[in-house]
Amino acid sequence: MKKRKFFQVATIATTLALTLSSMYNAKAETVDSKKGQTVNSASIIKSEPKYSYRDAIRETVYVQSTLDTDENGVPDKIAVDIIRPKESETGLKVPVIMDASPYYESLGRGNESEVKDKNKDGINEKFPLYYDNYFVPRGYAVALPDMVGTNQSDGCPTTGGYEEIESIKVVIDWLNGRAKAFDKNNLEVKADWTTGNVGMIGKSYDGTLANGVAATGVEGLKTIVPIGAISNWYNYYRYAGLTYYNNGPGGLASRVVNSSRKAACKHVFDRLNKDADDATGDYNKFWDERNYVKDVKNVKASVFAIHGLNDLNVKMNHFGEWWDSLNKEKVPRKLWLTQTGHVDPFDFRRAEWVDTLHRWFDYWLMGIQNGIMDEPQVDIERAADVWETRAAWPDTSAKEFKIRFAPGENEDGAGVLTTGPVRGNFSQSFTDNPRQTETQMVTNETTVKSDRLVFLSEPLSDDVRLSGAPEISLRATVDKENSNLTVMIVDYGMDTRVNHGSSGEGIRTLTERTCWGESTETDSACFKETEKTTRTGPYEIVSRGWFDPQNWKSLLKTDPLNPGKNYKFEWEALPHDYVFKKGHRIGVIVAGSSYQRTIPSTTGATFQVHLGQSYIYLPIVEGKKAVNF
Repeated sequence: MKKRKFFQVATIATTLALTLSSMYNAKAETVDSKKGQTVNSASIIKSEPKYSYRDAIRETVYVQSTLDTDENGVPDKIAVDIIRPKESETGLKVPVIMDASPYYESLGRGNESEVKDKNKDGINEKFPLYYDNYFVPRGYAVALPDMVGTNQSDGCPTTGGYEEIESIKVVIDWLNGRAKAFDKNNLEVKADWTTGNVGMIGKSYDGTLANGVAATGVEGLKTIVPIGAISNWYNYYRYAGLTYYNNGPGGLASRVVNSSRKAACKHVFDRLNKDADDATGDYNKFWDERNYVKDVKNVKASVFAIHGLNDLNVKMNHFGEWWDSLNKEKVPRKLWLTQTGHVDPFDFRRAEWVDTLHRWFDYWLMGIQNGIMDEPQVDIERAADVWETRAAWPDTSAKEFKIRFAPGENEDGAGVLTTGPVRGNFSQSFTDNPRQTETQMVTNETTVKSDRLVFLSEPLSDDVRLSGAPEISLRATVDKENSNLTVMIVDYGMDTRVNHGSSGEGIRTLTERTCWGESTETDSACFKETEKTTRTGPYEIVSRGWFDPQNWKSLLKTDPLNPGKNYKFEWEALPHDYVFKKGHRIGVIVAGSSYQRTIPSTTGATFQVHLGQSYIYLPIVEGKKAVNF
């Protein structure tokens, strides 16, 4: 199916010296996650822990920016906490691992919500997470910038805006001699201890900052490791014209701002909410500024992306659009896709993750030729702790199957999915129920209900693997000027699957701790272990997609519907990589509002869907014969 240009936000937007360091031999140990055993691999060149973590230099600098986000007439300074080997004070040049974040004051980082200055005495005793404990002894510096408006940095946050990205870019500029920084006594501080090579890493907002900074093309940024990261803020608060909830940008900015500056920044938050235009859900200049995908042509850094296939916070379309654009620009990259939700790989594949990340940074920041770029590009978790490798994602052999909606043999039963023609002029109707839950949409699938349509395949004759983004085309009339649409692709069949819908989004935190690096009295390298959680049930919602029919022409403009007019509504569901097992059924649900995910419509509109003329494209890799039903 040809991608509809008005749903490709990146397309809309266009209209409006690696320095080598020391190399060391180390015997690599990785964990076979399928067997749960430690295995020895061949000798791999890796940086070794030869520098003292306890004796490392710890400092806070304030980088001068050109920003004035709180509009007080004084340029904002960006606070950066740095830890580096003491030898870097006497000639050793080290690369920098950077985790820029808005969360260092209160919400914290990692599964245990670590913050910097826990006792609020103005002194940073702790570097959250394990990057410092593990990598500083191996010859790296670790820098933790406070995003503009947060923690010790000046100003006000702007939820993905230019100011936030610039506040981190200027830190990389300072590390490469292009900006100035000062200590707490206002004495200038130079970064003469670094090679200038920077690798950014982080989950969620932190990874989002990495994406945004990479899209500026800043010199010195050699690699980014975005984990569950936003690539386009429109897609974080909207889906194809529908709004997830109101006042999102201003609300988030108010949540992360330095707690003493909420009142001073309120006018900024109010402006964010106004410019976001919740009323229409349309794409505008505000969102265009926060769309990093449109600038992917500027990316010079390599990318190691990690994303949850079932992440309903930062959904898979963020990763999908970013990855597809990186592919077109031939950016060097690597990928892990997990069956969890919004979870860090340190908490779902710990030993393998730390080893892989170590080799990734060694290669891109120290220039150590360890062969990591010769390995398969993609790791996909197929079931709990069962991983497979692939050469690319989506799979290059995926073929789009056009699967039509057809009436069932029994008028009291569900419709059917067919790859063949649908002879006759059939239609089915449903009425939007703004309080219908997802569970109500997908259960009792063989029963006709007035507020949803169900189309089912025959039991599959073989396993069927989906890889990519489903696309739906719905030919329908509607009796109101406005409504919502929802589509879900469902796997019907009893199975045990990762419990990504649980509070831990697929993991459970244990009491046992394991250590990753060196510790001090105030900064432990030991973290609670986790384990995967599973559930056994008769179905799995594989992919979801929502749509505002009033944006049927374009995301740029709301166009009220003409009751009774025949429309062709087209939109994408969330990307996935999923195997429907032999004997299971593929189901497609079509309904109106999904109040658990978006602001529901209140019109109670009825849709008359023309079968045969309505269909879904599923990108199928394996089991192609099985979908010829």
